[in-house]
Amino acid sequence: METSFAAQPSTLEGVRDWWRWMRDNDPVNWDGRYGAWHVFRYADVVPVLAEPLIFSSDLSELVPPQPEVELFNRGNFARMDPPRHDKLRRLVSRAFTPRVVADLAPRITAVTQELLDAVAGEPEFDLVTALAYPLPVTVIAELLGVPTSDRALFRTWADALLTQPLPDRMVPDEESMRLRAAPLGDMIDYLLAHIRARRAAPRDDLTSQLIAAEVDGERLVDDEIVGFVGLLLIAGHITTTTLLTNTALSLDEHPDAARDLRADRSLVPSALEEVLRDRAPFPRLARVAMHDAAVGTRTIPAGQILNLWIGSANHDEREFRDAGTFDIRRHPNPHLTFGHGIHFCLGAPLARLEAAIAVPILLDRCTDLVVADGAELFDARVMAGARRLPMAAVWS
Repeated sequence: METSFAAQPSTLEGVRDWWRWMRDNDPVNWDGRYGAWHVFRYADVVPVLAEPLIFSSDLSELVPPQPEVELFNRGNFARMDPPRHDKLRRLVSRAFTPRVVADLAPRITAVTQELLDAVAGEPEFDLVTALAYPLPVTVIAELLGVPTSDRALFRTWADALLTQPLPDRMVPDEESMRLRAAPLGDMIDYLLAHIRARRAAPRDDLTSQLIAAEVDGERLVDDEIVGFVGLLLIAGHITTTTLLTNTALSLDEHPDAARDLRADRSLVPSALEEVLRDRAPFPRLARVAMHDAAVGTRTIPAGQILNLWIGSANHDEREFRDAGTFDIRRHPNPHLTFGHGIHFCLGAPLARLEAAIAVPILLDRCTDLVVADGAELFDARVMAGARRLPMAAVWS
């Protein structure tokens, strides 16, 4: 089998076949064509994620500088290491405590009902446009205090950032970086204007809280806050969007599971966890070795990049019994879709809650729901999910 990442097919089935072969034959693989290591087994991925001081999340020194990217990453704690990461993450985590998230349930329910009211009775609708995108982006926009009426604009930015062509090399050249950075410019300008407006006239929203917060006795400047807000706006909706579309795709592929879920709604939480395991929205995480370090039986030289294949680890037969089976009753289910260690996804509780509310409502309102022709899926090497998902529905 061709082992280079860039040579793999863009379909989920094709990527899974590659993962399976690599787990069995070359679980820690140097990809000279792509310029990075690939790590495929669960037992090798977890220790790397657990050691942020050995395997750094900050890849900024390896890529050509771009002003927009550098500005965005000033407050992007997902690309930071301790101790700065820990201090900044604590600020944002206040908005995602269990109580704050739980208190959002009535609003999530209301938004879900309103969105489905708009397409009720239609024999076919696009799940992304009707529900999977506007639900989470409305919730996160309201938390941040940005106008929900601009959600079409937010989707334009997200699509531009998430649908760029796969580069030939892990470390992009200057032209590739320029193309990657281009979609950030308009978003940064928009968010900076929002932050400055809140600094002039604070309100009861997360943006105003970040402006008022202190780290080591110092207030954050606008250039730091913009990375926070941008990360939350994009990452704060895409996981739920893909979870909802992937749930629809999974239930369509596994009608027995759909039938069981309709008969017993207590299975919704475990079903969602199985969707997360089976179709991790973002199948890989990148780290850079700070010094020579062992991963599995290989030694990773300092300065080299690792692609940690979360999607592959979630299908590792050494960790998950019947890993190739979609089992909505799977327990335990220690998937790595939301990460592991200090960078565990801050928005995981919100994504789980949004899906746990929306899926039963969708099943209640549609007695039959199947994927129709015309679905448009992302490149599965980059993201598992649908940018367009037509559904044929019979409404109750």
